[in-house]
Amino acid sequence: MTEPDLVTDVLGAPWTAETIPLAPDEEGEVVATLVHHPAATPSGRAVLYVHGFTDYFFQTDLAAWWVERGYDFYAVDLRKYGRSIRPHQTPNYVSDLQTYDEELDAVWERITERDGHDRVVLTAHSTGGLIVPSWADRRRPAALTGMVLNSPWLDLQGSALLRLVGRPVITQLGRLSPRRAISREVTGLYGRSLHRDHGGEWDYDLTWKPDTGIVVYAGWLGAVLRAHARLHRGLDVQAPVLVLSSDASSNPRGSGDERLHTTDVVLDVHQIRRWSTALGSHVTYAAVPGARHDVVLSRAEPRARAYAEMDRWAGAYLEDRTTATGSATDQ
Repeated sequence: MTEPDLVTDVLGAPWTAETIPLAPDEEGEVVATLVHHPAATPSGRAVLYVHGFTDYFFQTDLAAWWVERGYDFYAVDLRKYGRSIRPHQTPNYVSDLQTYDEELDAVWERITERDGHDRVVLTAHSTGGLIVPSWADRRRPAALTGMVLNSPWLDLQGSALLRLVGRPVITQLGRLSPRRAISREVTGLYGRSLHRDHGGEWDYDLTWKPDTGIVVYAGWLGAVLRAHARLHRGLDVQAPVLVLSSDASSNPRGSGDERLHTTDVVLDVHQIRRWSTALGSHVTYAAVPGARHDVVLSRAEPRARAYAEMDRWAGAYLEDRTTATGSATDQ
């Protein structure tokens, strides 16, 4: 392995960012980016975070929660997302979600073999919550000790009739015309409810995570549907899994609608609940009242509940959680 291309990350020290070269595709150069925040004391424990669609890693409060518990925290910006996007690329586009195996394999090797971690928790949000368990099912990584999925995208949202009709149409389009744009309504309300420029709590780069989303192509959506179908047949993640979501979904139509702040306005939480057991044989599901789609970006009370659920789960299923300042339950 060559020397890492390491710089101080946009989040500032002690965050670092490592550029990982990947095999070029039809658009040219491809890279992924591994972001890292070390724990105060070196240990064999680490967390790897994988973001969702129209997203990148910026959730530093989540990282701090794990770091305080003695875990080195890593996050990967996948190819064509966030830190990894290059001017010649179609943002976020792949035609097969298994394409991400290349960067996940490379990142896992760095965390376990190069950096010496033998107990790693995988955590992911939304589309990342589909990519990550699918990868873990194929690879069966020995160091995987747990998985935390935040509102994973486990099925195509919409009515049963829409899904029945839509799946074969999208699949056919994905094969015949993969670069065809799929028409969809994106109000931008969810993004604006999060960002501090519009009254939200959070600060992030709006060029990497735009309020209005990005173009969805038939080839990419077809890849998602194939991954859904594989998951619905049943995965076998070889570690305890915690799935978190809001307790309700909604479709608000205006910025003054309180449901923007208290429900999942992106995915159907009933589908998340239904398909969680398809992830493996050891799955815990927790619905968090009042949570947003990205549960850790919820308002203070549901956010605290989400972290409490994580703490309970970690206390039951993750080993050796004591830190220099005491146990996680004492924090």
